[in-house]
This record gives sequence, structure tokens and C-alpha cells, in this order.
Amino acid sequence: MTMPPASETPESAAELWRNNLRGGLHTELTGLRSEQWWTGRKPQDCPGRQPDGTLTSLPLPHLASCTRQQTLDYFDNSWTLTELLFSSLQGEEAFFRPPYHHLRHPMIFYYGHPPVLYINKLRVAGLIEQPLNPYFERLFETGVDEMRWDDLSKNEMVWPRVDEVHAYRQQVYRTVRQLIETHPGLASGHPPITQDDPLWALFMGFEHERIHLETSSVLIRELPLTLVRRPVAWPQLHPSAKPAEWATFAPGVGTDYPQNALINISGQQLRYGKPWAWPSYGWDNEYGQREVALQPFQVSRALISNGEFYEFVVAGGYRERRYWSETGWDWRSFRNSKAPTFWIPDGPAGLHCYRLRSLFEVIAMPWDWPAEVNYHEAKAYCAWRSECEGQPCRLPSEAEQQALRATRQHEAISVGPDADPVMCRDGAALAREYGCNLNLAWSSSWPVTAGQPTQDGVYDLCGNVWQWLEDHFNPLPGAKAHPYYDDFSTPCYDGQHQMMLGGSWASTGDEASIWARLHFRPHFFQHAGFRRVRSAGDGGAVRLDQPGSSGQIYEDPQILHEYLLLHYGAADVQMPYAFGPKDAVEFPQRCAQWLLDAAREYGVPTGTALDIGCAVGRASFELARVYQKVLGVDLSRAFIAAADTLRREGELGYFCKDEGRLGATLSAMIDPAIDRNRVHFRQADAGSLPAELADFDAVLMANLLCRLPSPKALLGRLSGPLGLVKPGGLLAIFSPYSWLESFTPPEAWLGGYEKDGQPIHSATALGALLRAEGFDLLREAEVPLVIREHARKYQYIVTHAMLWRRTGS
Repeated sequence: MTMPPASETPESAAELWRNNLRGGLHTELTGLRSEQWWTGRKPQDCPGRQPDGTLTSLPLPHLASCTRQQTLDYFDNSWTLTELLFSSLQGEEAFFRPPYHHLRHPMIFYYGHPPVLYINKLRVAGLIEQPLNPYFERLFETGVDEMRWDDLSKNEMVWPRVDEVHAYRQQVYRTVRQLIETHPGLASGHPPITQDDPLWALFMGFEHERIHLETSSVLIRELPLTLVRRPVAWPQLHPSAKPAEWATFAPGVGTDYPQNALINISGQQLRYGKPWAWPSYGWDNEYGQREVALQPFQVSRALISNGEFYEFVVAGGYRERRYWSETGWDWRSFRNSKAPTFWIPDGPAGLHCYRLRSLFEVIAMPWDWPAEVNYHEAKAYCAWRSECEGQPCRLPSEAEQQALRATRQHEAISVGPDADPVMCRDGAALAREYGCNLNLAWSSSWPVTAGQPTQDGVYDLCGNVWQWLEDHFNPLPGAKAHPYYDDFSTPCYDGQHQMMLGGSWASTGDEASIWARLHFRPHFFQHAGFRRVRSAGDGGAVRLDQPGSSGQIYEDPQILHEYLLLHYGAADVQMPYAFGPKDAVEFPQRCAQWLLDAAREYGVPTGTALDIGCAVGRASFELARVYQKVLGVDLSRAFIAAADTLRREGELGYFCKDEGRLGATLSAMIDPAIDRNRVHFRQADAGSLPAELADFDAVLMANLLCRLPSPKALLGRLSGPLGLVKPGGLLAIFSPYSWLESFTPPEAWLGGYEKDGQPIHSATALGALLRAEGFDLLREAEVPLVIREHARKYQYIVTHAMLWRRTGS
């Protein structure tokens, strides 16, 4: 388990990554890679090689007709593109140095993550039986969904050496290649490969690798230039790129970048969503169908260019609070941002002279290329532009962006797969024949008016850079989580992730298709830009951050106060009525005591404990009466902030509601007998806990399972290599099994439904899962709790409690 001691400073914790610099590989990882670097096909003999010796992306496979050789070629192309990109990393430090923001893993993780997913998903689908390296297949399984820009509690672990991961990649390549070469489902004349086919997991591996090809390119772009070098076979910069020494002091209005007029788009009935029978791989969020009656709007004919965004920068846009959302201003202030992240200052700040960091170089600022910014910056620009023009403008909604692309999608449904350019052209042909900067035609953006416009005169609806939208990431009506990867999209339907459409120059395969829908947190940098729109309404944007939505419930101040009362209120305040269920109060204390009593009864060590779904922390503090180190994790930022205040101060005021706005201010207090320094809190997603959290003597999960998008994702982390519970450790689960579609898609429920005419009960299914994970049931009970909403309304809940012990020693 990784938990910094209380005395450790953030600065010293941030440097723990240097423990990974063990030496011995400097020569092998510097300069051009030797023949031994390539675990699959070498770039010079890989499918997708161009006449100039560079490698581009092959077309997306047609799943109704792809041959065995085409499938193998696509795999080789995917695999070698990844290794070609990683061959740019120079020296051991490039693999282990975290990104400057410390919000994601170092590059060694992304070198090992795609091959691990191949093995794990092929096993889930029954295409292979055994793991290759159980430790790696847990360590590299789950990435980081950066909760906030100030969550720096990462990059403290020791990773495997580069040569160890390289050897694992060799094993995986041979395994996947053999599957492709021998599986009967790829024989000549095979039936269409659909979502019900086990081979869907194989193509899932291809497209997952291609997603990380793009995200890894962003992380490499954030590394110091001294740690990267352009690989010879990597696609070239677009010819419009100029050497850094050609930089101009400032853009010339209307000359270095085009004027960007608004174009009128008529209102229309709109329908979008990928058809279920479409013969290419797709992620779950692409399917389903939405119908919208769209109002007329105006849209900028081109993406906002660097030159246009420069006007915002020199006008002081990064200094003026009024242009930013509250969260956006917090991010800007925390990062002290003064310009887009890939703009490199060239001289004193007041001169506003910049160059541009591309993937491997610094080049003269191309003022006519799209501005690459995060969502917060895009929104601030729109607010500034609205003030300047005296008319409001904003980002497009998904419906508006889909309307601009509707002709191509309608054509695709009537004409078929050939109407999706990425299914019939490689990257070079897409740029040449379709005017799309996609699929690694180039290794950079191109000018915002370099592509082929639509009939309406709009540029870059597909490619160049992703485009931020007003919508939160959301499921289309009828969408379903896929059982092979039920936690891919659903956890991000939370009102904390923004939609993107269109793809970038680095988008390949499915992400370059006309059906792709992508999302990131609003402070994240991708190869992403934006265009602006103007209309009388909001374009039908889907927002999931409204009060009462599932992603916001536990951020609501009233819910926070209710939970502070549940955790810290006196028993006679939690339930003041003599006729009420007095045995249901003080639920967190009773949960913690269950574990404390069990540890004593069974002689289990009390070194470390993990409280998953800790809410405002009472059980975590109670566990610290005995356990030497306790970590509480919860997805709610509000809950973790309150728990951390209690850890620091020992006291926190809250409001106990009686009626309407009436009530009393009470104080949550930590018993002075508890050593608060034993407790730490961290915001984290229970479904994707980081690999460094492992080997706890005790794990508590109270009132949590039925609020997770993918309960099995958490349950699968409990044992095995890097399991949350160490062998011989204790696991306590309390759950009422209150399954709701707003929190958990029905296909991910543990029970509460019928299968083949038989009822499936959650307790039975949970027990079977845990026994399969190597746990023995010690005891179970029915444990009540009561949550006071106000003086005359209470939630009475009965949880099913089970105490388990992981087998082994």
C-alpha cells in the first residue's frame, strides 16, 4: 500500500518517481532503436508504410468481410505504431518521469497498458485461458482518471524496468498473433463479427491500443524536449510548419490567419447514433439513437485559430476573472496559466511572443493552425468574444455539431461503410482524397482552412483537432454497456466529463470514424480545439450537472450535511423519537467496529486499512483507534474535502435540518483519543483504484456497491497480485442492493433480475464472485441504518453485511 507519511512534504513525494531510475539501459534507450526494440513488425516492413518510409494508419477493418491477413495487418500496424511512438523516448528518465501536472502515470504505464488489456479482455471473452503475467495484468490494468488538477497523489510507486515490460510485450504479441492466425472465426467467408462474438474482444484490443496511441502522444508532447526525438518513420509535420527561427513577433491580422465568419445553418429534425449492425468496431457510447428538433444557429466556418486566440491572450483574457467559470478560474489560478499549454514563451511575458511545441519539436507559431486548449480556456474565449461583440456566443452542442456532419452520416446509412472514409482509406489517402487530417496523415495540425469544406462552407468537421462541446458526456438513448468492458463509458456519465467530436490528426481507427464520441475532464489537454456558435438557445446540449442528477447527488450541500449528521451526529439527534429504530443509528461506527472485533477475534494484523466509499470519514477515524494507517477514498469531492478538514482540524460545523430552512448548526468532532495522523483521505473512483493501493490488512465497503457503475470492476481488484486485501486479510461489505439504472446499468447489476426464468439475487451472486476470488465467508448479518433528512423524514435501510477473509498467508 502506498501512503505517504504525515511528515513527508509534497515536494519530496513528487520526487519519489526517481526511485525508478536504476541505470543500465541508457545506451539502449538513447538515439535510434536497435532491431531488438521491435517486438512485432519493424516499421520498414510493416503494413501502412508509405513511399517516403513513414508509417501511417491503415483503414478501420470491415467486420463483415475482413480477411485473416487484413486483421493481422491491422494488428501489426497498431502494434508497430505504438512502438514507433515510444521509440521517441530518450533514456530511462523519459519512461519514468511523470508529466509536469502529475495527473497521469509516467510513460512506462502506457507502454505496458495496451498489451495487458489485450490479455485481460481475451480472457474475459474466453479466447485464451491463462494469464501471461498476473502481476503485470493487475499493475497495468487501470489508468488514471484525473479527478482534479490538484490531485497530485500519484507517481510514488516503483514500476517494472523497461526491459521487463519489453519482454512482456513480446509474449503478448506472439499470443495475439497466434490467435489471429488460427481462430476459425477469421476463416475465409466468416460471418460478420458482431458484439455477441468473442472476437469482438480482439478488435476491442486494437481500438483500445489506438486510443492510447493518441493519448500517449499528448503525454509525450508534455515531456521536456531533451527526453524525446522524432523517429525516422513517424509521419511528418504538415508542410505549413516552419522552423522555430522563423518565428514572427506577433500575427498579422487577416494575413497570418484567416478571418472566421459565422455561417447560417437552418433548423432541422436530426437523428444520430451508430446503427447496431454497422460492420466496424464501436465503443458502447456510440450506439443508440437520439432525435432532436434543432433550432437555427450560426457557426464559425473554421476552428478558432492560434491567431484568433492570441487576441484573447494579449487582451488579458487569462487575467480577467469574469470570463471564466468558477471551476475554470480555480484551474487557471492553480496552474498560473497565461496562455495555452503548448505555447512556448519567447522572451519577456509582456511581449507576448510565442513559439509552438509540436510533438517532438518547437516550431514557429503557425497562427493559422487551430488553437489547442482545454474546455475551460475555450469557454473563457467565448465569454470574452461575447463581451467584445455584444452578442453571446458559445461552444457547439453535440446536436449542432452532428447537424454539420449529418450529410455524411445520412449518406453512410444509405450507401454503407464506404461512406465512412476511415473504413476505406489509410491516413495518407484520407488527406489526399477527402481533405481530412486524420488517421496519422501528418503528425501535426494543419491550417484551419486547409481541408475540404462541407457544402455549407464549414471546415474540419472531421480531423485536425478534436472539438470541445457544451454537452457532458452522456449515453445515447438505447445504449448499453458491453459485458467485456462494462466500465468503459458508464463511470464517465457523471457531469464531470465534456464531450468532444471530430477526431484529431492523431485519431486512428474507430476514433477517426464518423461515429466516434469522445470525452475528457475539462482541464485535460488533448489534441483539441473548438469553434464557436451563436443561437437563440443552448442547442439542446445535454448537461448532467443539474441538482439531483446521479453525478451530482453526493456533491449537494444538503446531502453533505445529512452525511455529516449520519457520521458524527449524536444518536438522539439522528433518531429523536422513542418509537423510532434506535438500533439503526451510528451506522459508520458499527461498520468499523465489526472489523475491529473481527481482527481481534481472528488474530488478523492491524497495520493498514482501506475504507472504500468512506463518505465524510467516520468509519476511517474509528478504524484508526486500532489500525496504524487508514486510507479513506470516495468519489465525492465534497465528502473528501469535509473528511480532510476533520483530519486537519478535528472539528467541522454542519447544519441539521428540522423543517424548510429551520434547524440548528452542529459540530462534527473527532474523539481526541483518535490519532488523526493515522488517517489520510483521497478522492478516487472505486471502480478504477490505482494499482499502488494494495495489500491492506482490512478493507471496508459500506453502502457502496449499488452506487457503482461497475461493481465487478471493484470486486475484481480485491485479490490476486496487487489485490486490495492481502492474503489473510479481512473484507467487510455492507450493501442494501438498491440497484438503480441512474447509477448502475442493468447489465452490470449483481442481481435483482431474472435469467433463464430464474431469479438472480445479489447476495448469492456476490458470494459466488468472492469465493471465486479466494475469500472465505466468516459471518453475515442484517444491519440497519437510518439517514435523517429532516425532523419528520428518515430513510430506513437494511444492509446485508458479510465478513470475508482472503485465503492464503
